[in-house]
Amino acid sequence: QVQLVESGGGLVQAGGSLRLSCAASGIIFDIKAMAWYRQAPGKQRELVAAIASGGSTNYADSVKGRFTISRDNAKNTVYLQMNSLKPEDTAVYYCNVVTLGPFENEHEYWGQGTQVTVSS
Repeated sequence: QVQLVESGGGLVQAGGSLRLSCAASGIIFDIKAMAWYRQAPGKQRELVAAIASGGSTNYADSVKGRFTISRDNAKNTVYLQMNSLKPEDTAVYYCNVVTLGPFENEHEYWGQGTQVTVSS
């Protein structure tokens, strides 16, 4: 059974930093990509950052230059370093993992979410 355990959320003042972690267990197929999404109250879930198996990354325009995604393949863990946080970054942040099975079939998994609150 695949489990994604997130940690690192919390309350921080504007301009501060937080680091989110997501550890995946029970993964038996190759991980194609790992990502962070967020959902603010009344808004749709949006992609924040993603990192592919080869290490390539992409970011939402709103976080470029402030957030950095990284991964530790040996630990099946993905991180999100968030600097220069703004009140508009306040949201529940979700870890997402996509695995690739032996027949090129993809499976997608989600963490339970961790709250990030940035005060002004």
